[in-house]
Amino acid sequence: VIDMPQENVAYNEPQRFEFYNGVPRMMAPASAEHVTVAANIFAEFRNYLKHKKCKPFADGVSYILRENKKTEFIPDVSILCDTTKIHKNGKIYGAPDLAVEVFSKSTGKRDRMEKLPEYAKAGTQEFWIVNPYLKNVEVYLLNGDSYILDNVYQYYDEELMEDYNDDPDPNKEIPPQEIKVSLYADLIIKLEDIFDLW
Repeated sequence: VIDMPQENVAYNEPQRFEFYNGVPRMMAPASAEHVTVAANIFAEFRNYLKHKKCKPFADGVSYILRENKKTEFIPDVSILCDTTKIHKNGKIYGAPDLAVEVFSKSTGKRDRMEKLPEYAKAGTQEFWIVNPYLKNVEVYLLNGDSYILDNVYQYYDEELMEDYNDDPDPNKEIPPQEIKVSLYADLIIKLEDIFDLW
């Protein structure tokens, strides 16, 4: 028996993987900021979608986008309108209608280079990349089989508001502080609710 240093002991933590073209991608633990932002978005979706056809899912649900070249993603938050895609094994065979990836340094490149085009090819109507550190949200909308960047929403917290108030330009306007979600005409998410940390 080899004694391992305490910090190297894994207490039976299950490893989570996504797959891209059959290649496994291990998912690292998320930061407190990451988890909080994802939870805030899920809460907003859940409150709005109660008793509606489309259903929100939090982190942990797998979407199998391609079986032949195994591509399986676990978005931080998602909305699915066709619940017949849910298999009895708990996985979803097909694309979400909306997928949210919260930025982290370890996965940011994959979100843009791998997930963004794969979700587009699979037919996901709306894709978000949310940065909890810069406090912004990139919203991509489906156009054919690829995405167009609809907008980058920047949250004006107290620090940015101070900069705004100090700006002498009288024509400067604060950019929109809420996101109009494409799936419903009245589904609007405030940036202050997304980036309400602690």
